Amino acid sequence: MKTRHFLTGISLAIAMLSISRFTAAQQTGAAKGVPVQIVVSVEPKDGKQIPMITQQSILVYQGHDLRPVTGWVPATGNRAGLALAILIDEGSAFSLSSQLNDIRAFIGEQAPTTLVAVGYMRNGTVSLAQNFTKDHTAAAKSLRPALGYYGAGGSPYLSLSDFIKRWSSDPAIPRREVLMITPGIDTVYWGGYPNPYADAAIHDAQCAGVVVYSIYTPGEGHFGHSYWRIYWGQNYLSDLSEETGGEAYYFMGPQPPVAFAPYLDKMSHQLKNQFLLTFLAEPQKKAGAEPVEISSEIHSVDFVHADKVCVPASPAQ
Repeated sequence: MKTRHFLTGISLAIAMLSISRFTAAQQTGAAKGVPVQIVVSVEPKDGKQIPMITQQSILVYQGHDLRPVTGWVPATGNRAGLALAILIDEGSAFSLSSQLNDIRAFIGEQAPTTLVAVGYMRNGTVSLAQNFTKDHTAAAKSLRPALGYYGAGGSPYLSLSDFIKRWSSDPAIPRREVLMITPGIDTVYWGGYPNPYADAAIHDAQCAGVVVYSIYTPGEGHFGHSYWRIYWGQNYLSDLSEETGGEAYYFMGPQPPVAFAPYLDKMSHQLKNQFLLTFLAEPQKKAGAEPVEISSEIHSVDFVHADKVCVPASPAQ
């Protein structure tokens, strides 16, 4: 036991020494890398109060390497810019109609500066019923029931990828987020792991810095009550949201949620407790997605974020 405690003490001392040297390097301007920004949602573990979190208390790891943090600001005030896309699967069952008022209320609760778009996913694309606008009344009015027939949605993951690729970024709007309302069932790939279309959508979202939330709603037709299809659909949605820094809501089997309001209220709360984190990523020989982990000296909160970011290749020597 004494030996174990002794070795643990040495390991802790080495870790603290590494962090101290790393901090000193940051202060002397020796740190190098490519600036990467990521949206981080902060959730308190106990209670509803989020403590003061300073930039100095944030630790960012790229793989196993500690990286310099150059920015940590709350997404409020002039940094609150948010573009929120609500994407609805056309293959959703008619039961979704009873949830439209909850979605309208959610739109109306967004900050006046938030841009809201409403689109319908079908055949691997997204048809916008309302382009991005600060007129939340207009966005709410554009909501309608889904077409609700088998195959109308195709692959929601192909639709998401297509939407992200056509979504222009704007430095004045640092947050781009999506709420997908869908059965999650992929009628192009059918089921099983890995799903190349879901994986591609995750990669596209991570590289674009898009956070994806999702709410399950049943699909129409036979596959809308197939436990096997529903199981895979809900798992794909969970992976998609978890790996892009969002959250997947409702995993209660094939039946529809009684109400969307509790999930939308939680999402609204999460949007209000987001931070913009900038760190210097270490370029690799080839451009690609790099794993990131965020932690802090403050242990009373969880940091929710994409588990990978895209980093450009290192310049040729």
